[in-house]
Order: sequence, then structure tokens, then C-alpha cells
Amino acid sequence: MIKLDDVLDRASKKMGVDQADLKGFFERGEQKTYAAEAWLFHESTPRQWAGLVVDGEVTIVRGLHGATRHLAVLSPGALIAESAFLEEDAHGTGAFTRSGATVWQISRTALAAFRDEKPDVFYRIVARVAAGISDRLRMASERVTGDGPSQLIGDFRTEHDSLGERELPGGVYYGVQTLRAMENFAISGVFVKNFEHMIEALAFVKKAAAQANCDLGVLEDEKMKAISQACDDLLAGKLHDQFIVDMFQGGAGTSTNMCANEVIANRGLEIMGHKKGAYEYLHPNDHVNCSQSTNDAYPTAIKLAVLLSLKDLLGAMGELKTALEGKATEFADVLKMGRTENQDAVPMTLGQEFSAYAVMVDSAAEALNRAEDEFHHINMGATAIGTGINSPPGYADLVTQKLSTVSGFELHRARNLVEATQNAGAFAQMSATMKRAAVQISKICNDLRWMSSGPRCGLNEINLPPMQPGSSIMPGKVNPVIPELVNQVCYQVIGYDAVVSMAAEASELELCMAEPIIAYDLLHGMLILKNACVTLTSRCIVGISANRDVCRKYVENSIGLVTALVPVIGYEKSAAIAKEALKTGGSVYNLVLEKGWLTKESLDDMLRPENMTDPREIPK
Repeated sequence: MIKLDDVLDRASKKMGVDQADLKGFFERGEQKTYAAEAWLFHESTPRQWAGLVVDGEVTIVRGLHGATRHLAVLSPGALIAESAFLEEDAHGTGAFTRSGATVWQISRTALAAFRDEKPDVFYRIVARVAAGISDRLRMASERVTGDGPSQLIGDFRTEHDSLGERELPGGVYYGVQTLRAMENFAISGVFVKNFEHMIEALAFVKKAAAQANCDLGVLEDEKMKAISQACDDLLAGKLHDQFIVDMFQGGAGTSTNMCANEVIANRGLEIMGHKKGAYEYLHPNDHVNCSQSTNDAYPTAIKLAVLLSLKDLLGAMGELKTALEGKATEFADVLKMGRTENQDAVPMTLGQEFSAYAVMVDSAAEALNRAEDEFHHINMGATAIGTGINSPPGYADLVTQKLSTVSGFELHRARNLVEATQNAGAFAQMSATMKRAAVQISKICNDLRWMSSGPRCGLNEINLPPMQPGSSIMPGKVNPVIPELVNQVCYQVIGYDAVVSMAAEASELELCMAEPIIAYDLLHGMLILKNACVTLTSRCIVGISANRDVCRKYVENSIGLVTALVPVIGYEKSAAIAKEALKTGGSVYNLVLEKGWLTKESLDDMLRPENMTDPREIPK
């Protein structure tokens, strides 16, 4: 275990707070270790703790919709989630660790207790925290809006391609082919810059290609280093605002690939000491795109972006599964009626219901893990159609090896590069598996809405946490808005699968021209499904409570109860009880007692959850 004193010494110097005061405060917390790529908290979720980074680094980001901005990297000694000192609102940012981190956390309950016991020390710490938050907000504002004040457009530069010359603002990093794409594909307003994992994936591809080309002697070392550093800038979250090509585009992704080539080339030129557009020193096609075609670089980037997005989605699904398992334990003793075809069936526990939901989510995650395998097989080195034209001998194997190293994924060269360049089957499989996850999560949300219906004229078996007023005209109405939201997200993912299927089928001869819509639907589908799981977990599942008496009353009054009595009082008596209860509206429970067919002790024993919900020896 890392010594807290060492970190507190650094923290006290940064904050200007006495180390003894900090120690007395943080001793009320506990140490938690996060694995690589794990999220510590998500933007918009409730604040649960404040903490101190003990080991590793934590990245603070802003933006749920793909255009995530990296606001800061916290090192040991830095406070994290410190706004929990000041307010109970939701997180305004998210936090994850790229390589793993250890954080000392103190819960909101412990914060409140410390404030009550030692208000003078508490508010001294709060004063320093507030000052630190102010500084961080200033830096975050500069980061979100651009580095400092907005730049005025000044000089222009002229670039040319095979169609002619065009002028561009001197300060932009994209080039003439990106400009043409902006004009040609003004369709959705959803740009590549909204998908940070796609930009990261393109950076991985271009960096690996540059290194392989340098090793094979077709790219000078200086150019390789400039390209690699420019790619590292993209991986650090810089220049993402330059990827302003619409995700909907013709050309099988050529515009996205050329946008990456131009941005990397112009950033590389700056690194080499040249002006943007001085392509005689570093060219988007000749150097950044060396030994590549859009037809191998772009689908490879999509696969890497999907792998990165899948990590996020599986993490959120894991959190949802854990929350459902927690409710399964909490509700293990709540007896309720099971239902089939919306009719009373036989008793079960509410815990069994939530346990089934947890397994549903887990099975969907396992299916996604299985679908991931094909995404580790890439067609880099295929160039135009799979023949490897314009690439040096050994390039395909070497670039795959380099890409494995720079991306961190274990990648393999496709066994047939011609097949891999035209076959979009892996994308269709992943989309179908995402649809399965959406179907199962949506089913859970349907059940939550049914079980919480009412409260007076519905089932009213559970209470969902109230999130907002439910009507502009009906006072007091509260709607199940979170399950409703997640239902709609799932419908969108299900619809995306139909589009991906059509796009994959549209592959003709040696290339699938519809890969851009495949990229959009897969990446956006994963993004919104991940966000939906985070929201469902933090704003719904963890706050659900059971109406135990209501659930019990349904069991005692349900006609379905007679099924459980058949082994004891026989079918004929059970059928008679059911008929009489239906006719009179009476309780099965009370009718059995009135007829003296079972004692209250025997009937209550049968109604114990452990006796009603598992196979057991029937008492004679």
C-alpha cells in the first residue's frame, strides 16, 4: 500500500493547508485502485466522494457526445472530485485513467461528519479547494474554447489538388481536400471531430505506417518523427476541432482519411519548422499516406475505434450489471407475483427478477466480447484492393506489428487481404450483437416501467427515484423518464443495425463503399448505449426501492397462489378456491384459512420466500 503521508506532503504544499489537518481528514477515507482504462466517474452522474490521487494519472474530460475535451491530467497529490466539498450536484466532468491509478477517497457521508465535528478545519480546506476549483475552471474554459482568446482569421494560403487551386485560412490545419468535403457533404452536422476514438484510431494508423515505412527505407527519419509527434498530439486530444468532415460522405471514407493526412502533415510541418501548406517538405499523400490507401487505412481505423468504444461500453454495462446484482441481494426477501403474458403466474422474489436482469446484461456483454475477436484482424497493407500495390515488400506484416505496439491491441494481418478489403461481415456481426444488447436492456426498462406503474392505479411494486416533474398540466405526476430515455436509445441502436446490414450488403466487387455510414452507426450506437447504461445505473437502478407490502398483498390475493397449493391440498380443492376467489373477489389466502384446509402457520410457512421460489420437499 502506498504511503498516504508522502502524497499528503505534496498535496499540503500545493494547497497551502497544514499536513496534519489534511491527514486527519483523509484518514476517514479509503484507498481504491482502478485498472487501466477504467472510469472513476462519469459526467452527469451524482457526486459520491472527494479524493486525492495517490498513484498513477487521472485524465479529466468534458463532453458526453464523442467530442470529448481533455481538460487536465491529475498526478499524485492532486485533488479529484473536490467539488463534492461544496455541492451535491452532478459531476460536470468525467474522469478516467489511461494506465491505472490509485485514489484515496472520502465519501459524502464522511465529509458531512467531518464538517460537523471540525468546522474550522473543514472550511479551511474548503477555502483552498474553492481557489483550486477556480483555477481549474479558468484553465478548462480556455481548453474548451480553444487556447486563450479566439483567433481572428488573418492571412490565407493557397493549396491545390487534381481539381485545381483553393484558398484556405492560414491558421487551419486541414487542407484543400477537406475543404471540398466540407462543401460536398454538408449533410448531418455530425462531424468526425465528434468521435474522438475515430481520431485516435486514425492517429494510431498513421503513426504505425510512418514507423513501418521508415524501417523499410521508404520514408526519411525526420519525416517519420514529425508524423509520429503530430499523431501523439492527436492522441493527447489536440487538433480534434480540425476534423470537420461530415460523418456522412461519399468516397468510402476518402475524405476522412485525407483530412487526417492533411492535419497530420500540417502539424508535422510546424514541428519541422515550416509553414502550413509547405508540402514539399512533408506531403499529405506522399508521406503521411505512404504505402496506404483509404481502403485499408480507413476500415482499420474503424475497427480500432470500435475496439476503443467497446471498452467504454463494456465498462458501463459492467456497472449496470453490478447495480442490478446489488438490488437482487437487497430484494432477496421480497415476495411478489411472477407474471406471464401480463397475467398472474406463480410467486417469485423481486430479488430473482433483478438477478435475471443482471444475467441478461452480463450475457449481452459476453456476446460483445466474442464479437470483438474479428476486429483484431486488419487489412493494413492491402492498399487499394488487397494486392498491396505501391507498398514495399514486408510492409503488411510490419505495419500490423507496429500498429499493435502503438495501439495496445493484439492485431493480426488478415489471412486474405483481398477478402478483408471488401467484406464488411465483421461490422455486421458487431452491429447485430449490439442490437442484442439493446433488446435486452430495453426489455429491462419495459419491466421497470410496468412494475413502477401507478402509483395508485398501477402495479406499484417498486419506486423509481423521481427525477423531474412529469407533466406541464397534471400536478404531482412523476414519470419513469430514465427507463423511457433508455428505451429510445435502444430503439435507435436496433434501427442502426438495419442500416449497417444494408451497408455491409452493399459491398460490390472489391470494396464496400458504404463504410462511412457503418462507422457512424457503430460508433454512435456504442456511444449512446454506453451513456444510456451510465444514466440508467446512476439515475435509476441504484435508487430503486421496493413496496414490500404491495408485493406481498398481490401474492396473497392472486389466483396464481393456488398453483403453489396444489401439491398440498390437491388440484380439485385448488381449482375450487380459484373459482370462488374469481367469483367473489375474495383472497385465496383468506379462503383457504376459512375452509380450514391449512392452518395459518402452515400457509405462512409456504409463503416464506425461500419456500415459494425454489424446489423443495412438499410437507404432507
